Amino acid sequence: MIDKIRTIFSIPELRAKILYTLAILIVVRIGAHIPIPGVDANALAGAFDRLQDTLFGLFNMFVGGAFEKASLFSLGIMPYISSSIIIQLMGSVLPYFQRLQKEGEAGRKKITQITRYGTVLIATMQSYGVTVFLEKELQVVINPGALFVFTAVVSMVTGTILLMWMGEKVTERGIGNGISLIIMVGIISRLPFVVGNEIRAVLAGEKLFISELVLMGIMFLVICFVVLLTQGTRKIPVQYAKRVVGRKVYGGQNTHIPLKVNTAGVMPIIFAQSIMFIPSTVSTFFSDSEFSASIMRWFSFEHPVYWVVFGLMIVFFTYFYTAIAFDPIQVSSQMKQQGGFIPGVRPGKKTSEYIDNILSKVTFPGSVALAVVAIFPYILMQAMDVEYDLASFFGGTSLLIIVGVALDTLQQLESHLMMRHYDGFLTKGKIRGRRRM
Repeated sequence: MIDKIRTIFSIPELRAKILYTLAILIVVRIGAHIPIPGVDANALAGAFDRLQDTLFGLFNMFVGGAFEKASLFSLGIMPYISSSIIIQLMGSVLPYFQRLQKEGEAGRKKITQITRYGTVLIATMQSYGVTVFLEKELQVVINPGALFVFTAVVSMVTGTILLMWMGEKVTERGIGNGISLIIMVGIISRLPFVVGNEIRAVLAGEKLFISELVLMGIMFLVICFVVLLTQGTRKIPVQYAKRVVGRKVYGGQNTHIPLKVNTAGVMPIIFAQSIMFIPSTVSTFFSDSEFSASIMRWFSFEHPVYWVVFGLMIVFFTYFYTAIAFDPIQVSSQMKQQGGFIPGVRPGKKTSEYIDNILSKVTFPGSVALAVVAIFPYILMQAMDVEYDLASFFGGTSLLIIVGVALDTLQQLESHLMMRHYDGFLTKGKIRGRRRM
């Protein structure tokens, strides 16, 4: 591994990409600690303790703790993610966006421009909601009023636009996907504090050293399972008919359609978790009601009702998002136009039905596995009395994002090394997209 790292930094172009990416990520973490003007930081930290188990706690995890500090990057990159998801959903409903998706590079540029405008709009609405929340609910603003609202909204929207720009620059000039790396770094930023707390607990005699070793073993197994879930594919064989044009013969090769076991990625967990937090979040504003107390108890992390409903919603959203992200009809029509066919299946409608049938069968175990990964941290909290901050790294959204982004970045590093005739990081095993030499 040390030799591979030395090889990476011996390639000037690759070294420049990595250093550029690291510089951008350092700026991101610095911005997460610069507060917006007019907020009492101590009062905010105290008020945020009771919001950790709500939708605000989930949002704070994605922005790397910037929300609880009311920093310039309080909204993080989430408005951009929300805008991208909305545009993607519109692409499967509105004919205008469907036409843009088929126009190639010009269409992609137009979609990117619309996504940026949507990011500014969503960030403006969210930042205004945050300022009202800080003023009215938490009451942590030193001088409330229109001036604070204007200053806070401009600061947070500017921070989101800056994050969006830096993410695009990392994708363009750095290594890996910039937006994904920003989210991953925000999540990992909590890891040193979590590890430090565990070490202090062991040294103080509050926890046994053997129990920490067991936790490390469990984490290793869970990470292996998530890697398998992320990389797992079902390959559908495809053949292309030979075509003779002049003296040249085109086609005739065999390939495959890779159907991922987890086509939807982490999105089903994000959707389901956002909805699951709504009852407890709303109940915090009606804490005196007995009905609200019951709702908060049912939808707390340790209640089995939460686990069952959460798991069922993940299965539903996995199918929902897979249907949006992968269109069997479009794939079959493209294959027919290019002279491709699945052996034993007629081109056209029969091919799309065949692909859709296999996709449905592959998605079911993937959705169940995704639900297990999402629920496992809460089960671990009850079984081994693990705190939420530590348990969140044993599955769920955090681990899936970290593993997915790490594999994608590793794949890009492998590609750069292989193009220059170096060995990759892994001389055994498989990483999707890696060429065999």
